[in-house]
Amino acid sequence: MRILAGVSATVLTLGVAFAQTPPAPPDWALPGSPTHVQVAPPPDFHRASVNDATPIGIFDGQSDIGAALVPGSASFDPKTGAYAVTSAGYNIWYTRDEFRYLWKKMSGDVSLAASIAFPDPNGFGDRKAVLVIRQSLDDDSPEVIAALHGAGMIHIAVRPQKGARVWDMEYRIGSRGGLPGGKSPDSLVTAMARRLGLEKRGDSFALFVSLFGEPLHQFGAPVTLHLETPFYAGIGFCSHQPVTLDTAVFSDVVLENAAGKVR
Repeated sequence: MRILAGVSATVLTLGVAFAQTPPAPPDWALPGSPTHVQVAPPPDFHRASVNDATPIGIFDGQSDIGAALVPGSASFDPKTGAYAVTSAGYNIWYTRDEFRYLWKKMSGDVSLAASIAFPDPNGFGDRKAVLVIRQSLDDDSPEVIAALHGAGMIHIAVRPQKGARVWDMEYRIGSRGGLPGGKSPDSLVTAMARRLGLEKRGDSFALFVSLFGEPLHQFGAPVTLHLETPFYAGIGFCSHQPVTLDTAVFSDVVLENAAGKVR
């Protein structure tokens, strides 16, 4: 059994407990701050993902993509249909990712949607709860990501090929000028319904959003990515802090093997 809190963990093995502290993260992985700029990892830096093919809810399995320094976890409540996804991880960005991912192997068109909540209101502002369709479970896989940030920003992002840097379209919604760091006004973040959808129609992927409980509607232009069959579709979370765990809750999850079913 593994019990995790903050940056430390206690591992119980055959009745013997010992403290286990994760190694210090590299400087490039530390989150951005007034005194530090997060940068892309070295081009040759990778960690093999840790995969578990035990089904969880509607998903075939789950993975620590990129093997964050502190292992993640996930649970499913069959009474409510909600998934709690806990993860550390420096980012889902640049040329590789670190996040907890619940996935299903699929082919063809896909409709994926979920309502998202962050139980801890004090989590890092750039934490990301995501809907992801990706080619593989490698940390640098081609993928399309629909994300809700802790501070309220929404984006759709693409890694166009293995090992390439992610690019995105970002939506900072509100009336305050600038919105530094992608933060939406606190009043808007509180009011937002926080439901996202991601639709795959052939090689076209579209972001769908419900801001205030209205039906999901498309945001912006679709992006294009070709994926070979089979690929992976599912939900995930990254705390945006290399050794600090946080949690996102996904409810009313829709995952259908057809386009036009995002709701």
